[in-house]
Amino acid sequence: MTEKIRGNSVLPARREQIILETADGVSLVGELALPPAGEPVATMICLHPLPTHGGMMDSHLFRKASYRLPALAGIAVLRFNTRGTSSVQGTSGGAFDDAVAERFDVAAAVEYAEFAELPHVWLVGWSFGTDLALMYGLEPVVEGIVLLSPPLRYSKPEHLEAWAGSGKSVTALVPEHDDYLQPTEAGERFAAIPHAEVIAIDDAKHLWVGDAERALDEITKRLAPSVALPLPDGWDGPMERADSSAYRDRTVAAFAPRSAD
Repeated sequence: MTEKIRGNSVLPARREQIILETADGVSLVGELALPPAGEPVATMICLHPLPTHGGMMDSHLFRKASYRLPALAGIAVLRFNTRGTSSVQGTSGGAFDDAVAERFDVAAAVEYAEFAELPHVWLVGWSFGTDLALMYGLEPVVEGIVLLSPPLRYSKPEHLEAWAGSGKSVTALVPEHDDYLQPTEAGERFAAIPHAEVIAIDDAKHLWVGDAERALDEITKRLAPSVALPLPDGWDGPMERADSSAYRDRTVAAFAPRSAD
């Protein structure tokens, strides 16, 4: 019998708790979720929102990606807590460094995927994670990036120029009612990358509450273009339910107000 997929539905996958070791000696907790059978068609490395405001590897959109995409789209999902970040999965070593030493965290995740011979590696950043992708994600093995609610807060024009010169795929999913960068301005800012695709998501907000399915469809469209969309909203097979109560008070994952630099 087909059962409806809900926010806490966990579809089958081969899940492994992993530790990423950075070049500067920090251990990061993470998880790799592989399709329940066979090889993945692509790999999604998740770069989470701002940890000082609730962002973590278990932020709702990335939890749902891990719960669903291995089974529904054949995508391997690698998510981890950047330095100093805690979640139910555990606490990573080190301390938040305002997007500076986090370059080692991104490198460690990419290197793990490369050494594990995971195919077609993409970075998917959300909010703060989009800046990390733009600043540190231009690695040879990375085929492209998907940016969810990009604020362009830490990344600079030179980072956009580097992606422009790379020719690699850049997709920005910009909520209509985003708190930091809305579609019109995003189109202007991302014009620095002529091949970038800026997609306005009607009625959505920065945190994607209620719009996770739209985001997962757009991610799947880039990483696994042969998969039929929209992704199914039901599952005919074994399915578990996650306890989401631990995250009830950790949905902010946004930036505090900051004066101009």
